[in-house]
Amino acid sequence: MTSAPHPLVTRAHALATEVLAPRAERVDQEGVPASHIEAVKRSGLLGIGAPVAYGGSAAPADVVRETAEILAGACCSTWFVQTQHHTPVKTLAASELPVRERLLGPLATGALLSGIAFSHLRAHPRVLVRVTRERGGRRFDGAVPWYTGWGLNDVMLLAGVTEAGEALFAFTEAREQPGLRPSPEMRLAALTASPTVSLTLDGLWLPEESVVLRTSYEKWAGADRPRNTNASPAVFGVARAALDLLDAAGDPAAEEASQALRARLDGVRRQAYALADHPVPHEHIEERLALKTRAYDVMRAATTAAVVSGGGRSMDLRDRAQRLAREGLFLLVQGQTADVRTAHLAALASA
Repeated sequence: MTSAPHPLVTRAHALATEVLAPRAERVDQEGVPASHIEAVKRSGLLGIGAPVAYGGSAAPADVVRETAEILAGACCSTWFVQTQHHTPVKTLAASELPVRERLLGPLATGALLSGIAFSHLRAHPRVLVRVTRERGGRRFDGAVPWYTGWGLNDVMLLAGVTEAGEALFAFTEAREQPGLRPSPEMRLAALTASPTVSLTLDGLWLPEESVVLRTSYEKWAGADRPRNTNASPAVFGVARAALDLLDAAGDPAAEEASQALRARLDGVRRQAYALADHPVPHEHIEERLALKTRAYDVMRAATTAAVVSGGGRSMDLRDRAQRLAREGLFLLVQGQTADVRTAHLAALASA
């Protein structure tokens, strides 16, 4: 007997089929609309990993991954905007500082949507954002190269490095304000629909009560590095969406390709998620990276097959196969670290 799907998986499917997928090609060209964000907020998915006591669902990891696959396969741009939200929620849930009580409830229930501005920390020892003490609070100076969700997010989780070598994270409103200036929206080869800017920080002052985490850089980096060695659920979601296109092509050759690629995808997915659930995140790093690159390989093959099956019409910017291929291109570098890049290039060189 097959058990009923988790209610959040059911909600994700409804959101994907009724709202996201039917408009994905238009969104790709025009941008993620506020109505999509409101639909995501209403779905309850923004609190999927949040504590129940604060209005979240505290869903298990397999449910979190499956919902991510569904959303990414339906509209990767919308998935990318909302996926930023889950790290601030986790950071608040683990914090004992006062900002937890102010923001965790609104973020867990979807009343607020958060973005993130901390990937620049991975450039260490280069310090792109410096944090100093000033007037009983914290002053931020420097540049955030990438910030996604500008104009859609309500708040952001911003990080920098202190004079003591600490990684410091604090919340602020996601809007232009004294000391915080956004660039014009970037034009990207893929996911340009998820509004992305760079941020110039020139004396942005935040009160001490906005701080959610302060820890040594080494401790933060030690916890951060293993996370990106696991395969992203979005990779499997985009690959499956491409294989669904092959199945719908009505071509025996496309159907045969889909069956072969789906078997490969399911095998890699099963192994990758088994390792993601391993209780010690620092173990089996090489195996995790190998599975991550294999997942990339299958996704690339699936999206390429969808383009080949579509023929010349796949070159139309409004074509679904071509959109999925570009989204796959983006996922090859999303969250990329030096370890991931090195492993991926080595795998490509030996293929």
